[in-house]
Amino acid sequence: MNQAARRIGRTLALVLPVVLVLSGTLAVTRVPWAAPNAESQVLTASSDTASTQAKAARAPHEVLRDRLLTQLQEKNPSVALTDLQTAVNGRPSLARHCADLARALGRAAVAKYGPKQAQNYSRPVCDTSFASGVAQGR
Repeated sequence: MNQAARRIGRTLALVLPVVLVLSGTLAVTRVPWAAPNAESQVLTASSDTASTQAKAARAPHEVLRDRLLTQLQEKNPSVALTDLQTAVNGRPSLARHCADLARALGRAAVAKYGPKQAQNYSRPVCDTSFASGVAQGR
């Protein structure tokens, strides 16, 4: 019995790592990076375009800017400013971009609502950068 257990143990010691490596390799050969509705882009282990896809990735503050501007257009500047403050609080690395993002929201608010109504949404998010953007947008 002891001999059989050793034989099974040795077999598992040789076969198990191979199985784990192969299953891990197969699991990561197709990783969807795009949204399900977008054109199907996958990164494979042997992909020649991997470095090109990595360069095309956008910075987090650029993604946030687009999302905030969309919120401003679909809802109002208050929602976008609240989301900006929440994003900066949750991810402190965005703080250095906060003023630029708030100014962009201010300019977009002027374009949508006009200077007087846009100024009504002004709040002290990222100091007074939103108000500065409103003034620039006039």
